[in-house]
Parts: sequence; C-alpha cells; structure tokens
Amino acid sequence: MLANVTSMALHGLDGYLIQVQVDVSGGLPAWEIVGLADIAIKESKERVRIAIKNSGMEFPSRRIIVNLAPADVRKEGTFLDLPIAIGILIASGNIKNECLKDFLKDTIFIGELSLDGTVEGINGILPICIEAKKQGIKRVILSAKNAKEASIIEGLDIL
Repeated sequence: MLANVTSMALHGLDGYLIQVQVDVSGGLPAWEIVGLADIAIKESKERVRIAIKNSGMEFPSRRIIVNLAPADVRKEGTFLDLPIAIGILIASGNIKNECLKDFLKDTIFIGELSLDGTVEGINGILPICIEAKKQGIKRVILSAKNAKEASIIEGLDIL
C-alpha cells in the first residue's frame, strides 16, 4: 500500500515542501530511503522502527521503500522521523480513517522521534510555519516543545 505524507524543510530561511512517499509491500523484509537523504535521515530507520515498536504498534516485517521528493534536493536533519513513521503506519494499515486523505492534503508533520516514541523539537520551526501558511497548509503536527513558537503564526492549527 502507498502513503503520501507532507513535511517541510528549510533551505536557508526559505521553506519547501517535502513529500514523504512510503510503499509497504510483500517480499523479503527490507527498508530503503531514497531521495538524497543525508546520514541523519538514513539513521532515522532505526529511530523510527524502535519508536513505533515502543509506542505499542507493530512494525511491518515487509519491504518498505521511502521516497523523499523532490528527489533532486538534498535533505538533512532529523525532522523527517515523524512523517516517515506516519507514512509507514498508514501504508501498513495501522492507521486507517475514511477522512485521512482529506486531512493529509493540507497538513505537514515535522519532528524527530526518540526511542520511546516521543516527538522531539527541532530548530527552525518559525520559518517553516511562515512558509507553510504561505503555501496553504492548514495544520502543522509537531513536538509540544515547538508548539509555543509555532503558534505565533496566526491561521495555522498547531497540533
């Protein structure tokens, strides 16, 4: 099954959308992240796997491919842990809802995951939220540690 979750990154002070496309399918268990990810994002495989397991959900023992689009732009940092985990949970059928597609189309997910599943804060949340609003995003799902700073931007639901 395929899932598409949106996040945002910074290039200087300018934000740009990142589509985290996740496919979970049959075959030998494997997990690949493609799309010019740096070492911190490649290391997210272990953080995400353990965070899902320690949150009481089953991590799928299947073939997982994560594509970070646009593929021609380098992504760096740990802010994609949360959208990758959400994408895996949706693609594997652990998260289901009839309204999910509508909810996801104007929502971004940002955050590093700790091994217990806690969403950690990131740096640069204010310019990310400014750009998210400019691009028509309605909701930002992030760490409670970033919520106060993010809530400065009016017109965004901060969850």
